[in-house]
Amino acid sequence: MDTSSANSPYFHCYRAAQVAMGDKGFLSSDISVRDLLLNRCDVHHIYPKNHLKKKHNLSKGRYNQIANLVVAQTEINIAIGDKDPQVYFKKLAQQCAGDEKKYGGITKRAVMIENLAANCLPATMLDEEIPDYEDFLKQRRLLMAKKIQTWFHSL
Repeated sequence: MDTSSANSPYFHCYRAAQVAMGDKGFLSSDISVRDLLLNRCDVHHIYPKNHLKKKHNLSKGRYNQIANLVVAQTEINIAIGDKDPQVYFKKLAQQCAGDEKKYGGITKRAVMIENLAANCLPATMLDEEIPDYEDFLKQRRLLMAKKIQTWFHSL
């Protein structure tokens, strides 16, 4: 799972697991990963690539890691843009506490936590516990592998 190839069989299995489990797209309240993949979707970098290039001087092979990618609606991807996860996850928490919707349509904390889990993201990120990028990749690879394993055992 330590790869930047979007054609990696691991990434295909992960997305197939999301489809089979009926997961919603990243920060989406209504649209499933299946519908996004069949129609039009973006692949969003949780830690945006320009943020990683400017702040950490990372190469394409590092910022395009499959563990940094989620399937998202175009409007969500555009709204987040190059914002630091520290910034937009704080806004997500505020959105769930009644503030203006900025990213997607989820306004309830429990639903947001479910969405983060479905997209294999640590729920602690909603509490502004944003790991450094390398720790995030390790955590997310493990969560993605567990999702693939759960799907495999359901076959």
